[in-house]
Amino acid sequence: MTTTFETTPIKETAWCPGCGDFAILAAMKSALEALDKSPMDVLLVGGIGQAAKMPQYIQANGLCGLHGRALPAAIGAKLTNHDLTVLVHSGDGDCFGEGGNHFIHAVRRNADITLVMHNNQIYGLTQGQGSPTSAMGAITATQPRGTISKPLMGPALALTLGCGFVARGFTGDVQGLSILIQEGIRHRGFSYIEVLQPCPSMNKVNSLAWYKSRFKDLTDDESHDPTDRCAALEAAETWGDTIPGGVLYRQPGPCFEDHLPVLDKGALVKQPKRSMSRIEHIFRTLM
Repeated sequence: MTTTFETTPIKETAWCPGCGDFAILAAMKSALEALDKSPMDVLLVGGIGQAAKMPQYIQANGLCGLHGRALPAAIGAKLTNHDLTVLVHSGDGDCFGEGGNHFIHAVRRNADITLVMHNNQIYGLTQGQGSPTSAMGAITATQPRGTISKPLMGPALALTLGCGFVARGFTGDVQGLSILIQEGIRHRGFSYIEVLQPCPSMNKVNSLAWYKSRFKDLTDDESHDPTDRCAALEAAETWGDTIPGGVLYRQPGPCFEDHLPVLDKGALVKQPKRSMSRIEHIFRTLM
């Protein structure tokens, strides 16, 4: 079967020229086509922000929710129809600012969804405020004297919480990013993929060239063992002249859906209507 995930004809993309989201969109379409996914079997979920616009620009099922609230909606959709391939697109502000609490519990529950976290170290949609991942000392629209908080390290946080698949990609390597997304989808359980990307309009420091000179792909590095959690944590916390990327950690384990007997009979949406009353119970587990 040949499938295509062309950009939707509804509207032109609203991203600025040079935005890393264009490369992520290309990598996403490439990954889904390489896995021979059908658009009707794929759900893209976003919150608010430039990253969260991704569901609007690809031919598949899409859901755009509230700021920072993409993950619980995605988990609810996955549990209701666990045959869906569910991907969440969230920015560093959407995911760790407004949505930090949801991120913690999404990793803990280990539902079989893939989170693609767009990290441009700035709030790109709302005129350049400092985000949770902004570098200490970074000059922004709301921190004219420099950011005084330490940046949050997403991959390290995910590993600390027990995430079974942690990876870091880069928009300067679309093919490599596509492979990471494919591996994240194949992994059964919660997959976290951080994507380093430039925001040329609001972040003049962390440019494409800045990332390119530092990003080191560990894919072909025989000294890196992706099953070694301690080594993965060391790579995740390395940030400076070298920024390790690729699959940092991979460890399969039972996912949230495995603990729900109601799903043994198949996807909830395909069961008799009397089974749909179980939705309320499932959603209560997410509270």
